[in-house]
Amino acid sequence: MGRPYFCRMIDLLRKHRFFFIPYTILFLAVGILQLVYSQEQLIRWVNEHNTIEADYFFRNTTYLGDGVFFVLLIVILFLRSKQFGILAFASFAVSSLTSIFLKQVVFHGRPRPAMVFAESKWSYHVIKGLDMATINSFPSGHTISAFAVFTLLALLDERKARGWALLIPAALVGYSRVYLFQHFTVDVFAGSLIGVLSSIGVYWIGETNKKKKEKQESEK
Repeated sequence: MGRPYFCRMIDLLRKHRFFFIPYTILFLAVGILQLVYSQEQLIRWVNEHNTIEADYFFRNTTYLGDGVFFVLLIVILFLRSKQFGILAFASFAVSSLTSIFLKQVVFHGRPRPAMVFAESKWSYHVIKGLDMATINSFPSGHTISAFAVFTLLALLDERKARGWALLIPAALVGYSRVYLFQHFTVDVFAGSLIGVLSSIGVYWIGETNKKKKEKQESEK
């Protein structure tokens, strides 16, 4: 008999602990902030701490969570390894479809910050020329995509000790969505978890199928 799924999952998380431990700490920290402060207080704090340099940085960093970046990564990984390319495509499909379903069906029409604060007397900061979305705020699609991408890269990376470094760009994309006044913290919070779970699920299934094939070939 094979080992219980739970034990195998623990082994997977332990093997890639340099990514998942920092992510868990970050996830819990942001979760606690949401218990202590309201969504309005959190987005106000982020929005008020703006600079010209940060405007430029986060306006461009946010594209790491764009579908185009994910597709480009799929092509690059496919050229390196067919298996990696298939896993990346599967992760993209699962995370994207989940995002679309939640945004367009379950939470369709949920207002974004630009709509919520449209009539507010608060003079919030918005980057000039930036296209501001007004609905379908939950969850953050860019954050889902970014965390799906970098979680998968952490799982595929042979040098496990640098997993923490792959968390940084994903976290920056999440922060950028709040900084750019496109999402609330809760949208990013949920998006990160969906992205991480999407890639874990895809990687898990891929590894399970791979081991089954190897076992079948060895028994021939």
